[in-house]
Amino acid sequence: MKGIILAGGSGTRLAPLTQIISKQLLPVYDKPMICYPLATLMSIGIKDILIISTPDDTGNIEKFLGNGEKYGINLQYAVQKQPKGIAEAFIVGEKFIGNDNVCLILGDNIFYGSEFNSKIFSQFTKNIEQNIIDAYIFAYQVSDPERYGVVELDQTREFAISIEEKPENPKSNWAVTGFYIYNNKVVEIAKKLQPSARGELEITDVNKVYLQNKKLGVIKLGQGFAWLDAGTPDSLLDSAKFIQTIEKRQGIKIACLEEIALKRNFISRTKFEEISKSYKPNSDYRKYLDTVYKHEFL
Repeated sequence: MKGIILAGGSGTRLAPLTQIISKQLLPVYDKPMICYPLATLMSIGIKDILIISTPDDTGNIEKFLGNGEKYGINLQYAVQKQPKGIAEAFIVGEKFIGNDNVCLILGDNIFYGSEFNSKIFSQFTKNIEQNIIDAYIFAYQVSDPERYGVVELDQTREFAISIEEKPENPKSNWAVTGFYIYNNKVVEIAKKLQPSARGELEITDVNKVYLQNKKLGVIKLGQGFAWLDAGTPDSLLDSAKFIQTIEKRQGIKIACLEEIALKRNFISRTKFEEISKSYKPNSDYRKYLDTVYKHEFL
């Protein structure tokens, strides 16, 4: 299973902030936004990851994250020349995907909760490998479903029977989030799509193809789970406040890439200690990494 982070788009909803910096490099409390989707993929055990961004922003994201060696993963980069839709990510990333299945996560989506761990995801990926399921979408209950893509569930509440984009009369209050798992057929499906009225290859149209084959599974994100879209000024601020509250109350850091890499055994104890020492001793981040090290080894 490979992972793709779609960190493209012009970020017009966050202008004028995004006139000088990529949306995905804007701070969400104490870390750049790109750290959160990357942490999600790392947490479920994905090490081969492609980051797709704009011609102007790709270089800066690569400057920040490098090739992933620091975190024991393989990071590659690709350019989406124009914002032609989420589904174009599979066309841009065709060579990277190769013969593998793929997870796609949007660069401005933040997920927090126990559902995102490798043990749970191993069952989902196993179902795809055994052709039991062809694809999964992640759904989250919202109070205003008319603002989102909405999925209607079957009687088992495990499969989708319809998907509508921003419906006037929603058939459920389950919104489709910016995280998806697909089998390898997704590349050819994306290639056959026709642009929508707004000139984009829509991810909803990809999902509808899987829906027609009756193999589109739905993973419901339950109570105690948080899904945040940090793509507007208000939601960016709300996301930062959420991260701040959790971190201060629990004494943890959400999306600490070094910690995830250590606990997933992507990097060694020696490598983690080396990374920790690269930060100034009086910085809060260094102090946190030192605390993690003590809890793990001392």
